[in-house]
Amino acid sequence: MFDYDVAFSRNIGWVTQQEQAQLRTKRVAIAGCGGVGSLHALTLARLGVGNINLSDFDEFDVHNFNRQAGAFMSTVGKNKMDVMRTMVHDINPEIDIREFGEGVTEDNVDAFLADVDLYIDSLDFFALAARKLVFQKCYDKGIPVVTAAPLGMGSALLCFMPGKMTFEEYFRFEDKATVEGQLIQFLIGLSPAMLQRGYLMDESAVSFKERRGPSTPMAVNLCAGMAETYALKILLNRGAVECAPYGLHFDAYRNKFSRTHLPRGNRGLVQRLKFKIAERIVSDD
Repeated sequence: MFDYDVAFSRNIGWVTQQEQAQLRTKRVAIAGCGGVGSLHALTLARLGVGNINLSDFDEFDVHNFNRQAGAFMSTVGKNKMDVMRTMVHDINPEIDIREFGEGVTEDNVDAFLADVDLYIDSLDFFALAARKLVFQKCYDKGIPVVTAAPLGMGSALLCFMPGKMTFEEYFRFEDKATVEGQLIQFLIGLSPAMLQRGYLMDESAVSFKERRGPSTPMAVNLCAGMAETYALKILLNRGAVECAPYGLHFDAYRNKFSRTHLPRGNRGLVQRLKFKIAERIVSDD
């Protein structure tokens, strides 16, 4: 009963028939099938992207219910990637899914990125080593990268394009010797506008030491909307793409949008000041 042209016919108008046919041939890699990753996978499937690489070794738990698309009572204890594969195939049974159930590692990263037209970052915030590995490999292979961070009740988006500013040039992880320092670099680079900071109601919910932080379902949905819009533009080579050192941050709670620009990445004066402020906050948790 499934018919690709009928299933995604309502996309036509915002994309042409020819562009929809192009999306059917594209392959997108998603590392992580949790908060933002689960929404990325479903949104790409509904967009009609015909090939997806998924990775995740984690299982759904009750604390995932507030934001993860595959989290239900019926999926508690089940592998996230397996659940998302079923949900994606329920949208498009013809979609080709390559699975990496051990996550992304040094041993399989080349296979994970093979034939990929775009990588969408969905790794856990604290998975810094894996993120640095994948981003560097993408740059080496000329693969565009989109990362959208759920922050408060908004989303901050960064894009790294082949031949442009690299992940390391933007975040400057090598400037910090400790993992905690590098995580702070990641945070202030993801969110230089810090639009979400003003309405964090309980700071005890954030702990770098315990590797946890608060989240909202609105933020992950906004992430999917922003990231998959960029996915469409990149995959179809259509429309302007803001890439690093530029970024976008929209906060629905504060009714604000910010276009950020860090020409020196986190080595800029303002970013160095933000690091010192964030470092004091983190050291107190």
